[in-house]
Amino acid sequence: MASFNQIIQQDVPVLVDFKADWCAPCKMMTPILKQVKQNLKDQIKIIKIDIDKNPAVAQKYAVRSVPTMILFKQGKAVWRQSGVLQSNQIITIINTHI
Repeated sequence: MASFNQIIQQDVPVLVDFKADWCAPCKMMTPILKQVKQNLKDQIKIIKIDIDKNPAVAQKYAVRSVPTMILFKQGKAVWRQSGVLQSNQIITIINTHI
C-alpha cells in the first residue's frame, strides 16, 4: 500500500478530503466528491483521510476542522479550504491547477 507521501507526489493532482466519522458536514461531501470524480475522471485523484485514524497526517497539515480539503500537485499543497463546497466550486478550483 502506498504511503500518503507517495500518493501526493503523483503527476495527477490529488484532492485530500480530511474527515471524521462523527462529522455531519463530512458525510455531505461524499456525494459531492463523487460528482467531482465523475466529471474530472482521470484528471484528479481523490482520497479521504480520517483524522481520528491518521492524527499524524492531520497534524502535519494543521487540519483543525473537518471537512478540510487540500489539493496537492506533485507533493505541494496548492489549495486548501475548510467546510462544505459544491461540486462545481471544487471543479473550478481543480481546473485552475491541472
